[in-house]
This record gives sequence, C-alpha cells and structure tokens, in this order.
Amino acid sequence: MVDSARRTSRSALAAAAVTVVLWASAFVAIRAAAPHFSPGALALGRLLVGSACLLAVLLVRRQGLPPRGAWPGIVISGVLWFGLYMITLNWGERLVDAGTAAMVINVGPIIMALLGGWLLHEGFPPRLMAGLAVSAAGAVVVGVSMSGGGRSSLLGVALCLVAALSYAAGVVGQKPALRHASALQVTTFGCVIGTVACLPFAGQLISEVQDAPVSMILWVGYLGAFPTALAFTTWAFALARSTAGRMGSTTYAVPAVVVLLSWIFLGEVPGLLTALGGVLCLAGVAVSRSTSRRAPTPAAAPTEPSASPSVESATQQADR
Repeated sequence: MVDSARRTSRSALAAAAVTVVLWASAFVAIRAAAPHFSPGALALGRLLVGSACLLAVLLVRRQGLPPRGAWPGIVISGVLWFGLYMITLNWGERLVDAGTAAMVINVGPIIMALLGGWLLHEGFPPRLMAGLAVSAAGAVVVGVSMSGGGRSSLLGVALCLVAALSYAAGVVGQKPALRHASALQVTTFGCVIGTVACLPFAGQLISEVQDAPVSMILWVGYLGAFPTALAFTTWAFALARSTAGRMGSTTYAVPAVVVLLSWIFLGEVPGLLTALGGVLCLAGVAVSRSTSRRAPTPAAAPTEPSASPSVESATQQADR
C-alpha cells in the first residue's frame, strides 16, 4: 500500500513537472505572438488547436461523454480557466513582460490553496502553508527584479491578477469533476467549452491569421498542442492524485522556468536578484511537497472522509 502510494505520488510529480515546463513556455510564446494577434483571437486560436488535439485523443482512447456529476466542474473550469484566464493573460502580456506576468499569475495558487482548504475541505497543512510563503516571497523577488525596466503597467498587472483569480477558481471547480470523470475527459470538454466561450472573437482570428507571418501562426499551433492539450491533461492527471493546494504550489516553479526560457530564446540574461527569486520559488515547491519521515498515522488521512474514495475513483478512471 505504501509503495503504491509512493508510485502514485511520483507519477503525479512527473506529470506536474511536464505541466510546469510547458506552461512556462507558453508565457514566452504568448509574448512572441502578441504583436500579431489580439487577446481574444489568440485565445480562440489556441483553444481550437487544443480542442482538436484532445478530441482526437479522446476518440482514439474511446472515452465518451463525462458522467453528469462531472459537468458542473467542467463548465466552471472551461469558462473561467480555459476562457477568461487565457484572454486576460494574453491581454496582460501585451503590457508587461513574461517574467512579471508569471509572477503576478502566481498569486493564483495562494487563492487556490485557501479555496481548496475551505470549499474542498483539504485543510491547511503546515508544510503547504510554509511552502506557499517561501514561494510567494520568491515570486515577488522575481517580479520586482524584472519590473525595473519600466515595461510594467497598472492595467497589465490588474489583468494578470484577474487571470490569476480565474485560474484559481477554475482549478477549484475542476477538482470535484475529477472524482467522476477521467483527466482526459475533464480537460477535453473544459477546452471545448472554453472554445465556445471565445467564439465571438472568430472574426478577429480569421482576419489576423491572414495577415500574420507563418512563424506566428506556428506559435499559436504550439500553444494549442502543447501548453494547452498536453499540459492541461498532465495537470488534471496530477490533480486527480493530489490536492488543489499542493498542485497549486508546484506552479510557483513557473517564474523560474520562464526566466530560464527567456534567457535561452530571447537573450534576456537574468540578474542576481532574479536568480535568487527563482531559487526561492523552487525551494517553496520542495517544502510544500515534502512529507514527514515518520510512519503514516490515521491523522494523516484527508480531512474529509469521502475524499479518498473520490480521488481513488478519479485515479482509476484517469488510468483507463
């Protein structure tokens, strides 16, 4: 039983790592495509590609529609996370640099942990809260170090804050859906709902695709296939095997990865303060995911008695 739990934890950690890297790359890709695509058009293009990829995989895996109990969470995550989050993030990144946007977005896990502890009865473990505090300090350091170039604006930061709120609420809404449906089903139909919500921007997308360079269109395709289709699926896979608060804390590694990718692809060499902030982000993730060396006791079980069967059910369905 202990070995099985450890394997589950490792698989969730590996899936979360894939998600972090791909989501970090999305900040760089959005910055690259922003001059050629408006926020709503970029979100719709990304979601169209993501929905096509996910529906194709769903058909190959022969997974049909999710059970009725999963739909409320799917709709919430689709509208708030896939829809509103992507539009406001795209808009915000037109006004602030990728590193600052990543820092501001990372207030989301703090909200997520609090909502998860309150609404999902996940509690507030001391290690989680300590990790959140350390990572929050690191995210602030990264943001301060990267906002000194004068590119940040009040509107851009405000938009990123709205994106963070949408992201946190979407994740908390998604978690219960994973008790009823597989990670693939929840991600696929959340993406489809987000696509439908963004359809009013179809006219802009058609017009802008005609004028955009091929390289920028390829960036949109990348955003849909990898940071959306693949990364949101690995996220849901990991979320079904963890708590919303702990999963949210892993995304604090994103700013550090964004800085690294910006350094590699955009030639932006991080300063000492930025590097320090990135190290703190990673340290907070390590603290939040650490476990006690003592043998497990009944007190270590989830605070809500029905949580374990639900998560176990979601895990079994996700493995189909």
